[in-house]
Amino acid sequence: MRPITIKTAASAAVTGALLAGLVACGNDDRPAAAGDSKDTGGKTAAVRLKSCGLDLNVTRPPRRAVALEQNATEIMLALGLADRMVGTSYQTDPVLPELADAYAKVPVLAKQYPGHEAVLAKEPDFLYSTLSSAFAPEAAGERAGWASAGVPAYLSSHDCEQKGLTRKDVTFDAIFGEINDIATVFGVKDRGTKVVDGLRARLDRAVAAAPGGPGRDIMWYYSGTRTPYVAGKGGLPSTISQLLGEKNTFDDVNQKWFAGGWEKIADRNPDVIVLADLTRGGDGDSAEAKKRFLRADPVASKLDAVRHNRFVVVPGSAVDPSLRSVSAVEAVSKGLGSLR
Repeated sequence: MRPITIKTAASAAVTGALLAGLVACGNDDRPAAAGDSKDTGGKTAAVRLKSCGLDLNVTRPPRRAVALEQNATEIMLALGLADRMVGTSYQTDPVLPELADAYAKVPVLAKQYPGHEAVLAKEPDFLYSTLSSAFAPEAAGERAGWASAGVPAYLSSHDCEQKGLTRKDVTFDAIFGEINDIATVFGVKDRGTKVVDGLRARLDRAVAAAPGGPGRDIMWYYSGTRTPYVAGKGGLPSTISQLLGEKNTFDDVNQKWFAGGWEKIADRNPDVIVLADLTRGGDGDSAEAKKRFLRADPVASKLDAVRHNRFVVVPGSAVDPSLRSVSAVEAVSKGLGSLR
């Protein structure tokens, strides 16, 4: 789920090419293609792809990239691209421990999103975000403007500026395809393959380990107390529920996340509640804060899942389409097993 404190809104090219005519599409489920399966060390070029409706041309692997929020940053770091980054921003959670040393080498441009001038000052040759809010006029600026200046700006197909271009459903194939897109752009295809293969293996193990059963109703509770933000149809929670043989309680609501109400939740009376554990410190953000509220609220406390302590905790960042998404499957699979 994108940060709810930021309003969601709707890059100089360098020359040289050894490999032209490469086409990769960031808006379908297929991994990006490249001419050479080996890492190229920045020596290949000419990648063309479409990102949320915008044609991007990358004439050679970028060397001055800016990742505009943590999900994009962690994907780049997992691909070993810290030395190609001149900036990062919007850290919402502690960086994954295995990426912390690499993260420490990248300049932090802003606590949240950097403005256009701050990004421009880094003379970037590539911008990347998984959230469209990063490219709002009051943030880094619109992607089309960067593209007209020769700086490709890649946006995840899970959160396009034009909602008609955004994927209706979050799939792991699309998440893995995005990782491969970024690896292809930077000429490190083998690294992308290695990262994706590792994630696929973990995903397969987590699904195989799920307890299975009658298909319980699972409510995914992201944030808030009096007005809870819960998962509807099409988001990662819906996908994970289906993968594990369960049901998302609000899969009939055609919004990935929406502001719910406790009376309506009580009518559904979910079997299990998945609690997103957020570190930002807001009302009902942490898993423990959610539990305290649920046990004290006169309506929520009567839910079967609350009375029987049927909670599963996942890191808040893991419910966004990202490098961390597989960890959400692992946590829910393990949690459901312990409840069973």
